Amino acid sequence: MTVIRVDLAPRGYDVLVGPFDAGLERIRDLWPGTSPILVSEPRVFALHGSSIAERMGAEPILVPEGELAKNWDSLNQLIADFADRQVMRSTPIIALGGGSVGDVAGLAASLFKRGCPVIHLPTTLLAQADSAIGGKTAIDAFGEKNLIGTFHQPALVVVDPAFLDTLDQRQLRSGYAEVVKYGLIDDPIFFAWCENSGLGIIAGHRDLRQQAITAAIRAKARIVANDVEDRLGKRALLNLGHSFGHAIESEAGLGSILHGEAVALGLVLAFRYSLELDLCPAADVERLQSHLSACGLPTRLAEVGLAKRGAALTTWIAHDKKNSQGRISLVLARGIGGAFLDTAVDTQRLTAFLDRAA
Repeated sequence: MTVIRVDLAPRGYDVLVGPFDAGLERIRDLWPGTSPILVSEPRVFALHGSSIAERMGAEPILVPEGELAKNWDSLNQLIADFADRQVMRSTPIIALGGGSVGDVAGLAASLFKRGCPVIHLPTTLLAQADSAIGGKTAIDAFGEKNLIGTFHQPALVVVDPAFLDTLDQRQLRSGYAEVVKYGLIDDPIFFAWCENSGLGIIAGHRDLRQQAITAAIRAKARIVANDVEDRLGKRALLNLGHSFGHAIESEAGLGSILHGEAVALGLVLAFRYSLELDLCPAADVERLQSHLSACGLPTRLAEVGLAKRGAALTTWIAHDKKNSQGRISLVLARGIGGAFLDTAVDTQRLTAFLDRAA
């Protein structure tokens, strides 16, 4: 079992990477004598949830699958279920599933009685490498991704890579985009490792998956610790590719494109726009695009039916949470490992770029 500390003030937490059984004992030790609530979705619960609920003495609550879990109705029903079950402020809320389950369960836990402890048991590569860490919770609203949310740090995260054995290839590829992101932000050595290991990670190589997940968690823990609530511009680097990606998801219709697929395309767009601004070497753009394409991820807007939508995509980007004082901010790159936040993006030039970036 690998233990990674997310060192936050005033309270940090551990991420355990390894077999779930060890995590189960840790949960029992932290909350002895309690009966947790297990929030999951039908497919994941059928695969893993019933045995986990039985072993933990947890009462299950199921939310819809995917983005359908991240809306007002689902959040309201989940909170109502907490009330019906007389959940106390000390009752652990265990989120078993991918990023959507973690987002809505974390948000409900943060709101109910002003905050219940939440434990993440992520079951997708995307959630294990990224979304279960860092305390962001959210639902979608008004067509926008993650518009309503809170910061509610987990009390514990248990990452068992064996859960990934039940994922399909599309979900694995989607999650891999978030792994690659950490090399692009500030670790070119890790990106080079990904170039050599990415296909093995997707194909199911256990050691490579464990290495990739551990490296991503350590990187995110380091960045989050320096900017817990994303107000200093440091944590914003984790959104490399995400302003483009969220716009792609919204324009295509939330849920029609997997988040990681949109992020992969967003990463390429961020690097291509950086090249247009003479910030990034063309060779680095080609390396990124070639690698993601080889891994089966989209790298062109035409692949997702969004060519020639520059104005629409820019409108969605203009709603991004990183923007301030009416100006668009984007995470761009001075090459692989050189991400930075540009807080004064030229809107007209961005729109023209997106119209050409078929």
